Amino acid sequence: MASALIDLDRVGMTYQAASGPVEALAGISLTVGTGEFVSLVGPSGCGKSTLLRIVAGLRPATQGTITVAGRKVDRPIADIGMVFQQPILLKWRSILDNVLLPAELAGKNAAALEPRALGLLEMAGLGGFGGRLPRELSGGMQQRASLCRALLLDPPLLLMDEPFGALDAMTRDDMALELLRIWGERDLGREARKTVLFVTHSIAEAVFLSDRVVVMSPRPGRIVADLEIDLPRPRTVEMRASEAFGRLSLDIFRTLTGREGTGTST
Repeated sequence: MASALIDLDRVGMTYQAASGPVEALAGISLTVGTGEFVSLVGPSGCGKSTLLRIVAGLRPATQGTITVAGRKVDRPIADIGMVFQQPILLKWRSILDNVLLPAELAGKNAAALEPRALGLLEMAGLGGFGGRLPRELSGGMQQRASLCRALLLDPPLLLMDEPFGALDAMTRDDMALELLRIWGERDLGREARKTVLFVTHSIAEAVFLSDRVVVMSPRPGRIVADLEIDLPRPRTVEMRASEAFGRLSLDIFRTLTGREGTGTST
C-alpha cells in the first residue's frame, strides 16, 4: 500500500437518542493509502455516512483515534473536498460562482482562481456552461459541477457520500467514468492522484471504481471485510461483463448478505 493518508484506530460512535444511547459504529480500524480509491458498502443505517463525517472532522468520534495526513482529527479539516448525494448548488448563483464558492469561504481571492474553475468545468464537459444557473443543467451536469467545486482548492482527499445515488442508471454510469477520468486513472500515477473515500449502496459501482471495497455490518457498523479489487486500470464498461467482475461482485454480495444468491445489487 502507498503511504497512509487516512488512519482510523478502533473508532466508535455512540450518540444519545430520546430512548437512550445508540451505538452507530464500533471498533473501526482502517488505513487508506495516498492515491487509493476505497469504497464503503453496507446496509442502510450501518454508519457509512457517519464515518465519512468523522474523517472530515464534522462529527467527533466517541472512541478511538482518527488521523489524516499524520494529523489527529479533532476539528473540521480544511484540505478536503466533499461531494454529497445532491449537488447542493446555490440556485441564485451561476455554475462558475458555485464552483468558486470554496475560495470565498476560505478567504481566498476567488478572481485569481477563476481560470482554474473554468479549466475544471472544461475538463468535466461543462465548458461554456459557467454562466448558466443550476436549474438550466441536468442532474448529471449539476453533479459534475459539484465535483468541480470540491476540486477547486486542489485537496489531497475527496470524501464522497453516494454522489450518484439520485441519478438514473445511464447517467450514473457516465458519472462513474467521468470521476475516474478526473481522478487521473489513465494519466497519473497513484501518488499523484487524489485519495478517495466513497460511500455507495451499489456493489457494481464499488467494484467498478475502487482499488478496495470495505464491507460494513449492520449497526453498530463494523468492518467485516476489506477486499482488494484486482481488476486492471483503466476500467472500461466492457469489464463489467467479465468473469472477474462478476466474481468480485458476488463475493461482496455474499459477505454483505450472508447469502449465496446469484444476483448482485446495482
